[in-house]
Amino acid sequence: MLQRGKQLYEGKAKKVFEVLGDPSKVIQSYKDDATAFNAQKRGTIVGKGIVNAKMSAMLFQLLTQKGVQNHFIELLNDTDLLTYRVEIVPLEVVIRNTMAGSLAKRLGIAEGTPLKTPIYDLHYKVDALEDPLVTEYQAEALGWATRPELDRIRSMALKVNQILLGFFDSIGIKLVDFKLEFGRMPNGEIILADEISPDTCRFWDKKTNEKLDKDRFRRDLGNVEGAYQEMLSRVSGVLSSAKI
Repeated sequence: MLQRGKQLYEGKAKKVFEVLGDPSKVIQSYKDDATAFNAQKRGTIVGKGIVNAKMSAMLFQLLTQKGVQNHFIELLNDTDLLTYRVEIVPLEVVIRNTMAGSLAKRLGIAEGTPLKTPIYDLHYKVDALEDPLVTEYQAEALGWATRPELDRIRSMALKVNQILLGFFDSIGIKLVDFKLEFGRMPNGEIILADEISPDTCRFWDKKTNEKLDKDRFRRDLGNVEGAYQEMLSRVSGVLSSAKI
């Protein structure tokens, strides 16, 4: 029987625990805690941990079926995922399909402006520095990832985007942009890790452009819990455990 061991890590959205007797795996436990602007704004979104855990589980299973290797093994309960233990690459990948958020503000371009091609950005994962934008050359020179690893991360991220764009379009959602993280397996192989949820993605309703993600918390738009539940309902309506 699977037993949770000591806590290894606590981040803004989840806690990570060891699995007793199996150092190759960890348990990720999702929280209702909410943060924005690199933890400068804090709060609670009731039920967020359940939404993020279940949605991540279903989307990781979808990606596995499509040939994208990732850390997901099993959804243990409403908030806990069993995953492979990886060394997280200290880079956040941001894929943008529509102009929004910080990039829109930085470039002075209206949110919602279509992009001719997806934008692929890398950010150095350090809250104290507000996750600064970096280049692949900087990441390689500073030893955060090798050139082959960076090539694999870019290729995998763009494949994930292609898969998720089609899936979310089929349930009436525009995938505006999203963040991904990657990790190294003990043999050095790079796989997809972290989560895919309203915390890490911008989801807009295709017909109304209503925001159904953490922007409702960031921008004090109200009905945050309702937006998260709406996204879980749409995703699970297609990717229920009986259908995956």
